[in-house]
Amino acid sequence: MSERTQRARRWGTPLAAAVAAATVTMAVNPVLGASASPQGHGRPAGARNVIFINGDGMAAAHREAARLHLVGLDGQLGMDRLPVSGQLTTSPHDPKSVITDSAAAATAWATGQKTYNGAISVDTGKKPLATLGVQAKKAGKATGLVTTAQVTDASPAAWFASTADRKAQDEIARQYIEVSRPDVILGGGEDWWLPKGTPGAFPDQPAEDPAEGSQGTKGDLIGKAKASGYQYVNSAAQLSKARDGKLLGLFSNEEMFQQRPEGQGDKYDPVVDLATMTSKALGTLSGSKKGFFLFVEEEGVDEFAHDNNGTRMLQALAQLEKAVAVARAYVAKHPDTLLVVTGDHECGGLTVEENDTADESGTGISAEDGPFTIAGSDKTFTLDWTTSSHTGADVPVTAAGPLATSFTGKHPNTYVHTVLQKILAPRH
Repeated sequence: MSERTQRARRWGTPLAAAVAAATVTMAVNPVLGASASPQGHGRPAGARNVIFINGDGMAAAHREAARLHLVGLDGQLGMDRLPVSGQLTTSPHDPKSVITDSAAAATAWATGQKTYNGAISVDTGKKPLATLGVQAKKAGKATGLVTTAQVTDASPAAWFASTADRKAQDEIARQYIEVSRPDVILGGGEDWWLPKGTPGAFPDQPAEDPAEGSQGTKGDLIGKAKASGYQYVNSAAQLSKARDGKLLGLFSNEEMFQQRPEGQGDKYDPVVDLATMTSKALGTLSGSKKGFFLFVEEEGVDEFAHDNNGTRMLQALAQLEKAVAVARAYVAKHPDTLLVVTGDHECGGLTVEENDTADESGTGISAEDGPFTIAGSDKTFTLDWTTSSHTGADVPVTAAGPLATSFTGKHPNTYVHTVLQKILAPRH
């Protein structure tokens, strides 16, 4: 059995084992928060891998709501157990807005430059920028992306593509296959890989969302991916059996859930959960001799926050937490790996409040939401939304591994690039 196969099998283990390993090993391993240099800003000796996890739309109140609901008043989320923490500001360079969207935010991470909303790794003049996903590949590293959104959505796209408009998802898919070639691509969005009128594994105009349907303009990109050496899978069973090598998995027409207000057709039940996709990606990428870069995203936090749907948002946060547990377990056994968990922006203007009907602050989209249970307690809490849009609130960032201490303090979101490029960019 090859070392690559052994690693893939190890990181295909059940989630419960991963969570247990993270809980035990992270607690006793002092290396995980250490840096290879005293200040944590130099090129770290032996640093090979980066796992970057995005809770889209997740800021401090979202993490606190998840903490109360999932682990209780005295509990601590796995993402908050990482030994280093800081804050990131998120404002874009947009002529019409001081509040970022996911495209401009992810571009700041991937390129180190601020840009306008809707831009995928192009500058304010629409000129393509070098991305860390492409640079990591040039450095000989394996690369991958995992998301519950479309794999061509803004956040993953910014690491591996460049386009003036985030809506050009079929062009982003084409660039994945023909240009940047991530080794692992797992998530939703089959509609963008096939021409209009050519449904794939997921039928056009499904009952749960008749607006969905194949709409690509770049030909059969799934077929092109196969011809380029990618295995293609579209179910949990196929994913579990996928062999080593380049892997494309599309598990829904669009996002891997149904975004709606509470009780109006909303659904969070992905064909494959985020933790399973993360585990499979790590098993595939970990065989790379020069290391890897993996981007992981839970999109449901943002999408359900847009609808002020606290019930589904908390479900999405629970799945994000399970994916973080898989990553923590990996890092515990591979201290040459930097793990970063953050959000691209805040969504919903969220606050965690007492249950007080006299303190109702809005109706409709900004109404208070709840009550929600607190784990291990008979107490409950209320979520108070103030908007259905993004806000300019800072987002927390937590980290472990080489260069983790660099994230201490408050930084602009472009600082992510400053840190990650020390591991991912080619050496000159």
